Amino acid sequence: MSIGWIKAKEYSFNSFLLLERFQIRLMLENDAWTHDKAKWRKAAGLALAANPSVAWYLKRRCPECASIVDKLTTEAPKGASAREVRAAEIAALSSVEDFTIYTTPEKMAQSCDFMRGWNKERLFGLADLSGKTALDVGAGSGRLAFAAAEKAAWVYASEPVGTLREFMRDKITKEGIANVRVLDGFVESLPFPDNTFDIVMSGHVVGDDLGKELAELERVCKPGGWLLNVPGDSENDLPSQPELIRRGWEELHYVGSFGKNVFIHRKRKT
Repeated sequence: MSIGWIKAKEYSFNSFLLLERFQIRLMLENDAWTHDKAKWRKAAGLALAANPSVAWYLKRRCPECASIVDKLTTEAPKGASAREVRAAEIAALSSVEDFTIYTTPEKMAQSCDFMRGWNKERLFGLADLSGKTALDVGAGSGRLAFAAAEKAAWVYASEPVGTLREFMRDKITKEGIANVRVLDGFVESLPFPDNTFDIVMSGHVVGDDLGKELAELERVCKPGGWLLNVPGDSENDLPSQPELIRRGWEELHYVGSFGKNVFIHRKRKT
């Protein structure tokens, strides 16, 4: 299902030259999560065969997927027209809307509903950030990190996508923000010692391996500190999270700026 974050026809297929290794692996090994895998493979193969520099990059950036790229390009239809190639490129770009828009993070504030409709007071109402040291996990373009920086002593923004890290660092430099530091890191393996932060927050990073991810968030949070899950507003209803409740998280509900249900969560580490 489309998430409506991009107009793929506005993007060059060369956008894939900015993908990270983990993104390439997820896209190729999962056929971009599409229901019609055969259709996706045909489009991806056609687009890659017509763009050998992109195929070369994907194979070398993610060598464990080189055989998949070779298979896709080998099986691609021959003699396609320029129009057919462009349609295939657009289909491939659309299949990973989030990865694609991360190549243009400057567009995210207006393109992504979770940013357009979000009010930072939702974060401020979950925990007292004043004078605290906070970590934003999967920080993206900095929605939570820069809001927290208005009150916290220090904010660390952990983000595995290079284009997003660069965007945040450029913002820090341009706006003279002195209390935010940006670094690489995955939710399941954060580069910090145990019990480091007063506040550990995230928006859209937990769910693939919930137990492991939550354990890692708790590991880096100080006893008595707060764990916060703040997804932002959506143009669709965001469902309740009974598994988080079962694991001791408090669930709070509000009707967001798009008139849809939003559930946010917090937990105090004992």
